[in-house]
Amino acid sequence: MTILLVRHGETAGNAARVVQRPDVPLNELGIHQAARLADRLISLGFAHVLCSDLPRARMTAAPLRARGDVVIEESPLLQERNFGDLRGTPYAELTVDPWAPDYEPPNGESIGAFHRRVAQAFELIVERRRQRSGSLVVVTHGLVCRAIVENHTAGGVAPPQFANTSVTLIDPDPPFAARLVNCTQHLAGDRRDAGIDNRV
Repeated sequence: MTILLVRHGETAGNAARVVQRPDVPLNELGIHQAARLADRLISLGFAHVLCSDLPRARMTAAPLRARGDVVIEESPLLQERNFGDLRGTPYAELTVDPWAPDYEPPNGESIGAFHRRVAQAFELIVERRRQRSGSLVVVTHGLVCRAIVENHTAGGVAPPQFANTSVTLIDPDPPFAARLVNCTQHLAGDRRDAGIDNRV
């Protein structure tokens, strides 16, 4: 039994390379990716789904309800980093590096605050996994996936970006080894550029 960490499917913001607004939904490709993801996760088996409460994550988790008895629990702790006033800005028009460690976006979330929230999210993930007898699916966002792998797993090397609907397998007990990182095997044969160059 394991923790299955998943990034959401593609959105129009991902495709257009825009710092995402919180209310953006999946685009047509993202909906297709979510369906392919669900086929993979249902074949692996799981007991519970923990999900960011932003629409793009909720829509990615929605096909998992096809399993029937699954509960999808939402948590704001799993939201993407809040880039405040930068949200909605195309990457090409940014005049700052929003990922610089000392940059705090106006009306947004500092990197320190973001990492503290992700630490709380990981505590919730571990708690929910221990309460269940099966694997736990966690549907979240690219920067959250990266923070979890870099800061809360043993031996996990995070890629520069996590692909849309990528799956990362994490052992359920300390030291929480990351056994498979950023895997998109379920999208084999589909367009493979989704999410490759999009951080949020």
